[in-house]
Amino acid sequence: MKRVHILVEGQTEETFVRDVLGPHFLSSELALQAIVVSTKRVKAGGKFKGGVTSYEQVRREIRILLRDGAVAAVTTMFDFYGLPEDFPGKSTLPRQGSCYERVAYLEEAFRKDIDTQRFLPYLSLHEFEALLLVSPEEIGSALPGQPSLGSLATELRSFASPEEVDDGPETHPSARIRRSIRSYQKSLHGPIVAARIGLVAIRQRCPHFNEWLKSLEALASGV
Repeated sequence: MKRVHILVEGQTEETFVRDVLGPHFLSSELALQAIVVSTKRVKAGGKFKGGVTSYEQVRREIRILLRDGAVAAVTTMFDFYGLPEDFPGKSTLPRQGSCYERVAYLEEAFRKDIDTQRFLPYLSLHEFEALLLVSPEEIGSALPGQPSLGSLATELRSFASPEEVDDGPETHPSARIRRSIRSYQKSLHGPIVAARIGLVAIRQRCPHFNEWLKSLEALASGV
């Protein structure tokens, strides 16, 4: 059984890894362990968890995880949306190009900065909620009262993939969901909706996410 550490942005991603990704990869003899990034360490030994506020905090956590020589790899699950300004490649990120080209640019800069073959960077386009936009119907059915999401479904028709939903302050994926469903809570509803949609459907609609899973599957098979 190979082990992989996944440094994640918060509780939502931690639950998603445990309940959705974990069971899928266990069948391939790959055990995933999600660790929520620390925002601050204190002298008493404790730490605050959740949210990427600076790249130095991320780099420190990754270096700590890489010290575990028993893990096959360390990877990440952070939102492309809202990355701190000191993130590798952020200051030189081209304004032109597709979202896939832009996220690849940042992931490559991230990879070069950590500089080890055991590190597999992944940034979610444009944030975790894009995975939920694969099926607005499931978002509605998972919440009390089953709100109508017809307007959200209409918005999404202009995008080839939910991953292409932009990162504007008022139009990023979670903003669109909350505009339609005020009761939506990311940590409570996000993993539930993702599990209802299922990995097969998510992978079909989200190519960047799918490529990340393929890289983990290749690790499991030793390719």
